[in-house]
Amino acid sequence: MGSPNSNRRVAPRKEVSPIHVSYLTSLDDFAKIAKNCEIVEASSSGLLMLVRREDLIPAQLRKNLNLDVLVGDRVFMHLEELNIEISGVITRTQLTGKKGFHIAVDYSDDAPEYWRECLMDLLPAPGELD
Repeated sequence: MGSPNSNRRVAPRKEVSPIHVSYLTSLDDFAKIAKNCEIVEASSSGLLMLVRREDLIPAQLRKNLNLDVLVGDRVFMHLEELNIEISGVITRTQLTGKKGFHIAVDYSDDAPEYWRECLMDLLPAPGELD
C-alpha cells in the first residue's frame, strides 16, 4: 500500500474554459503570490493554474525560472466567475516557457468530496462560455 499522497493523481482531469483567479495568496502570512491567473485544468482533488511571469507579485519569484520554493505553501484563491474562494496546498510548479508557469493546488484536504465533485460539474468545459 502506498503513502497517503500516492492516490492524489487518480482523479480524472477536466480541461476547463479558462477561469479567472483574481489572486493567489499565502495563508501563512497573507502575502499575495500572484494576480490574474487562469485555471486551465481541474480535477476533484485540485486545480492547475497558468501564471504569467509578470503576474507574480514578489520580485524574487518574477526573476526566477523555478517556483519550487512555493511547493507545500498553504494558499487561497478567488475564482472570479464563480465568486468563491478556495484554499489548498501548492503541490507542484513547472516553467512553461514564454507562457509563464503552471502551479498545481491540491484542495482535497480542505473540502468534502461531494463539494469537490459539485465544483467539477460547475467548471465550464472549453467553448461552454463562448
